Amino acid sequence: MNPSFSVVFLTTMSGAGYGMLAWLGILNALGMLPRTGTFGLPAVAVALALTVAGLLASTFHLGRPERAWRAISQWRTSWLSREGVMALATFLPATGFAVAWAALGGGATATVVLGLLAAACGLLTVASQAMIYASLKPVRQWHNAAVLPNFLLLAAFSGVACIAAMAMFWQPGAARIAAALGVLGGVAALAAKLSYWRRIDRSQPVATIESATGLGFLGAVRSLELPHTEENYLLREMGFAVGRKHARRLRRIAVTVGFAAPIVLLAVGLLGAGALLLPLAAAAALTGIYVERWLFFAEATHTVTLYYGRPS
Repeated sequence: MNPSFSVVFLTTMSGAGYGMLAWLGILNALGMLPRTGTFGLPAVAVALALTVAGLLASTFHLGRPERAWRAISQWRTSWLSREGVMALATFLPATGFAVAWAALGGGATATVVLGLLAAACGLLTVASQAMIYASLKPVRQWHNAAVLPNFLLLAAFSGVACIAAMAMFWQPGAARIAAALGVLGGVAALAAKLSYWRRIDRSQPVATIESATGLGFLGAVRSLELPHTEENYLLREMGFAVGRKHARRLRRIAVTVGFAAPIVLLAVGLLGAGALLLPLAAAAALTGIYVERWLFFAEATHTVTLYYGRPS
């Protein structure tokens, strides 16, 4: 699949924003974050800014951006519409969460309730986003049970890394708690990502030219002539392929920059050098996850390419 910048940016930044929002609601309810409004308001604002940046970028992928509002009209059957509905719904408790934190403090009942509601909505939005891809049967790399936990774990990891970076300038103790959660979340997200890659590498193609034509009983089948003489939309969007050598290199970059480096930086930040290291950890996590998400699209193969001579 063609890894469009707008969609890659959307899933990376909005995932971090919703993950950050979820952790803010949960950790505030547990009393593990600064209770002052001078922390809560900017923290929630940063989380919402990340989600808005991703959502705005996604409109550039549309042929008619002015009709983007129609994407939410099919929520009964479409995960894309459900993501849009949940994204809009999340802004209500999230805004109330920020205002209540600033006006009443983090310990107020209204703040805690609104924070937990915003956390639930944020996680549901990420889950809906993941299901857009997991529900697509023609793409075997996406239509599996590993996609949903990967999206959730990556959102949680990048989100808590951003919280650790911010909290360091308000309350080092809270930053260390977030950093510790970041280390655990990073290890879990890395394990899930490696498991996902092993799964798609070892899984057999769901469809081949033989199964698509029903001529497999005759032996190997190949296309005698391509259906088009020049590249078309389907080939540009669905026929994109990344070389195996490049994919391996990009996987190493994603693991090193997006997981190993942030985990080490967060771990060292626990020892007291967080003012510099924790922001670097958050930046590295977002950069590496962007590479990982680019690969998520680039390594996906659509069965429509069988029509254009791909063997599987």
